[in-house]
Amino acid sequence: MDLVPFSVKKACFLVRSLTAAILVFAYGCGDDSDTRVVDFSKTVAVEQSGDRSAVNLSLRVAVAAMISPKETFVYHRQVLDYIGRRLDRDIELIQRKTYGEIDKLFGMDQIDLAFICSGPYATGKEKYGFELLATPEVLGSHFYRSYLIVNKDSPFQRLEDLRGRVFAFTDPDSNTGRLVPVYWLAQMQERPKTFFSETIKTYGHDNSILAVAWGLVDGAAVDGLIWEYYKHKNSTFTSKTRIIKKSEPYGIPPLVVRKSLPAELKERIRLLLFSMHQDPEGQRILRELRIDRFVMPQEAWYEPIRQMVNKLALLNKELHEPEKP
Repeated sequence: MDLVPFSVKKACFLVRSLTAAILVFAYGCGDDSDTRVVDFSKTVAVEQSGDRSAVNLSLRVAVAAMISPKETFVYHRQVLDYIGRRLDRDIELIQRKTYGEIDKLFGMDQIDLAFICSGPYATGKEKYGFELLATPEVLGSHFYRSYLIVNKDSPFQRLEDLRGRVFAFTDPDSNTGRLVPVYWLAQMQERPKTFFSETIKTYGHDNSILAVAWGLVDGAAVDGLIWEYYKHKNSTFTSKTRIIKKSEPYGIPPLVVRKSLPAELKERIRLLLFSMHQDPEGQRILRELRIDRFVMPQEAWYEPIRQMVNKLALLNKELHEPEKP
């Protein structure tokens, strides 16, 4: 069955109509000028930063809204509360819709600790002062991939088959949700705005999976860990999608800390994370997130992303029309 591409206006109308259905279903990680935004769901509102002197015993921790399935938010909160109790510190949770918003707050020292995407870490380490603290190990691996998915009933077998179709990106700075597919296109001497008929931004890998499953878009690139999470937890929507391409492996999105945080505090947090899987309470929380344990990250795990960004810049230069990675 050949899917009829939806226009973005139709997609927006359907999304507004079906938002309630998404919430009921939930089971319980430089932008193109012609790219439209489809906001599939609300994010948690958070108060703006204030005077840190009054809360010097608190830790300000950020979780980017698209870093993991939305129903795991409660378990990310439990990870943070676990750390807070053992450090005897309050946790101030910050959530923003885009990676860029998290990056800016981090650069202003308004965030102490953050779950971020591998892409923003690899490309923004120096600019925003990210320091690797820990990386999740999932199913025995500290690597993940981008999955190119289509509806299971569609005829599409290759990225080339999506020419002239509607495609979903997640966040402009997402590694698996945008950088990887843009790089694939550049290798084909193509760019999103000329290859696809329309592109949208969903600001969530789970949103992109839903969009493909419902036929709102013809294809999307998503975090493989999140697709596998849904396949394991509730395959209602992943079963309506099909993987047609996987990327090379990249370091799993890390937990980072600001460089100016006291060294002793960094080490205490790191040791708590590394021993979390040995504690019954910690095991329970990690199990719900499908995390085996936290491990010491290595800079080399994220180097392939930087290499991809550099290669993409060269490929775009060859196209005589540079595009933001």
